[in-house]
Amino acid sequence: MCKGLAGLPASCLRSAKDVKHRLGSLLHKSHSCEHNAIHSKKDKGGVCQRVSQEEVKKWAESLENLITHECGLAAFKAFLKSEYSEENIDFWVSCEEYKKIKSPSKLTPKAQKIYNEFISVQAAKEVNLDSCTREQTSRNVLQPTISCFDEAQRKIFHLMEKDSYRRFLKSRFYLDLAGPSGCGSETQSAAKGSADCPSLVPQYA
Repeated sequence: MCKGLAGLPASCLRSAKDVKHRLGSLLHKSHSCEHNAIHSKKDKGGVCQRVSQEEVKKWAESLENLITHECGLAAFKAFLKSEYSEENIDFWVSCEEYKKIKSPSKLTPKAQKIYNEFISVQAAKEVNLDSCTREQTSRNVLQPTISCFDEAQRKIFHLMEKDSYRRFLKSRFYLDLAGPSGCGSETQSAAKGSADCPSLVPQYA
């Protein structure tokens, strides 16, 4: 016969309470994760719907249209990453961010960082610049101004425009988005493609 809780040793009661506490914590965490996931999906849902087919097709009109659009930039970066050549677009983006700096005191460290990462001969992401442009940029960095990377950025832009941009437009990274079934379609269900802009990019090995 069951003697009830009163008949159980104190150690058993403590163990039972401990198990109950742990189960309660696990259930709470599980509920929190589900709650956060649902809200995350709601926050991100509809981004695909906000990128229309017309906008995606404008990316084919010019490289500028492509990389000045948040989702276009994400798609182009994913394409370049698949070719192991993302250093050009990374440099272009860094230059854009550099030109937005308001404080003069921040120009020098940021300019040096960009130079070390992309311009220096031993840079980890060295971009393909002619010797004259590289030397001029190196001199500019000694006394940096907002425009010290302008020429180098322009050269890299034209390099991408003539080369990787044309390949991108022929790749599945773009064609899958521009097609009727692409994420760019306004009629596509958010349930099928509810995510932030980078998720618009097809994943290929």
